[in-house]
Amino acid sequence: MNRREFLAASAALASTPAWVGAQQAAWPTRGPVKLVAQFPPGGLVDTVSRLMAPHLSQALGQSVLVENRAGAGGLIGTDHVSKQPADGYTLLVSHASVHIYAAATRKVMPFDPVGDFTHMAMLVEAPMVLLVRAQSPFQTLAQYVAAAKTRPVRYGTSGIGSANHLFGELLKIEGQAPQHDHVPYQGSAPAMQDLLGGSIDGLFDPVTTNVAQLKGGSLRALAVSTPQRLPALPGIPTFAESGFPSLTGSQWLGLSAPRSMPAPIVQRLTALVPEILRKPDIASRLDELQTLPPKSPVIGDEFVKVIRSQIDTWTQVARRAKVEVIV
Repeated sequence: MNRREFLAASAALASTPAWVGAQQAAWPTRGPVKLVAQFPPGGLVDTVSRLMAPHLSQALGQSVLVENRAGAGGLIGTDHVSKQPADGYTLLVSHASVHIYAAATRKVMPFDPVGDFTHMAMLVEAPMVLLVRAQSPFQTLAQYVAAAKTRPVRYGTSGIGSANHLFGELLKIEGQAPQHDHVPYQGSAPAMQDLLGGSIDGLFDPVTTNVAQLKGGSLRALAVSTPQRLPALPGIPTFAESGFPSLTGSQWLGLSAPRSMPAPIVQRLTALVPEILRKPDIASRLDELQTLPPKSPVIGDEFVKVIRSQIDTWTQVARRAKVEVIV
């Protein structure tokens, strides 16, 4: 190496943060690694986080602790992660409700849902269902939509600008059902109470939180948002086979981190995700919840492409439906 090459290499080394070199050499060398769940304990994000944590801990040889940072529909915890060092010690179980649907409907976001994160892998997808109570006169989606053409049919969701809301508004547009009226709630639980009590006619919600009631017979699902019927719930037709192919999609959960995380850490984690999702305890629990791991791994750039594409798609839906969250 001549003197000029030596000086150039020395300058490059001096300009590189010391922790980057250390992390590329070995990670994790200290603990714990935090896995942030941006929703309260008991929900799907918390459940998946706590399923993943011990397997990540075993694979990494370091403690992995779940930290719940709930609030503002997942924005608070997600924003927190976006502002942490990209050193591999703060990870996020990311959620489409924040990175897709909030991005599509909110006038102002506290972060860039793509650029402020290192999106590593999709973990699972949670299909959406349209639910009615068992005593409902609506036996099919066609009957439900036909009624909303001529009289008010009130549907509940977990809030304005949620995935549930956009699905309901897209059904209103595609079904030409002007009286499909949205009733927002502070979460799915109070909406479910009003559905069972007869105050509303329908409820858009992820299938994961309603499997027991569907199998128990207190609820009926008119359609599910998967491309094909769910094997465990074969009696539920898809929106596509009911004449609404645009209502195909899900709320995914992913593994993300602050932007610019060192490539060796990203490579290690993306290699681990498919292995962990195949673990028998995780696979069986996800099957119980009717959450679906991707048929083939969606990692790295492919995951980012999915996020960008879905933001574009649902932003167009939000504009068509004139849904905008100002706060």
